[in-house]
Amino acid sequence: MTMSEEKLQIEICPSILPADFSRLGAELETLEEAGADRIHWDIMDGNFVPNLTVGPDTVASCRKNVSLPFEAHLMVEDPDLLSPMFIEAGCDLIMVHVESVRHLDRTLNVILSSGAKAGVTLNPSTPIESISNVLHLVDQVLIMSVNPGFGGQKYLSSQEIKITRLKNMIDEQELSVNIEIDGGINENTISQATHAGANVFVAGSAIFNHPDGPAKAIHNLRKIASSA
Repeated sequence: MTMSEEKLQIEICPSILPADFSRLGAELETLEEAGADRIHWDIMDGNFVPNLTVGPDTVASCRKNVSLPFEAHLMVEDPDLLSPMFIEAGCDLIMVHVESVRHLDRTLNVILSSGAKAGVTLNPSTPIESISNVLHLVDQVLIMSVNPGFGGQKYLSSQEIKITRLKNMIDEQELSVNIEIDGGINENTISQATHAGANVFVAGSAIFNHPDGPAKAIHNLRKIASSA
């Protein structure tokens, strides 16, 4: 079996955007108890996207609360400056936007040389071909199924074509790379994204606002994705 033929694990990664930031550590503990696979930190600088979230000190202060892996989704204009800070803060995976990086190969190699895993993120309008020559460097590709900046947006089903094309590209290169999708993921859309080829799912509102709580939300999302 080649690496590309391995079945990658379904993972549910709660976004911290809808969390109560006045009790963020406790919120993360609840997500860990609820069965989350990782914590997805949406890092926004107010420039690359029209919103501000948290810095590395906030992430570092929460690292002791849970043992879950942390992934940092850097929606920032200067990921080369900030990547080392979030690695030091305890993030295991650093994802940079193709649109914000001048020398993508170099940026990814610097992240890898720091001991973290590297990932790339594509906005809805960015073609998948832009990352074909760096797939061998990454652990994960994040496809945005909304335009980044705010939670609670409507899922863009047009990105499913991009996911399928990415999956084919990964298979052609005989690689094992997670395909993550972020934006509008809920119990009604996760099956579509799974059919397209995604195996890692970022969800915020669908988890925090579920009437039966985060554990039920994560269980349902995992069950639907695993059955798709």
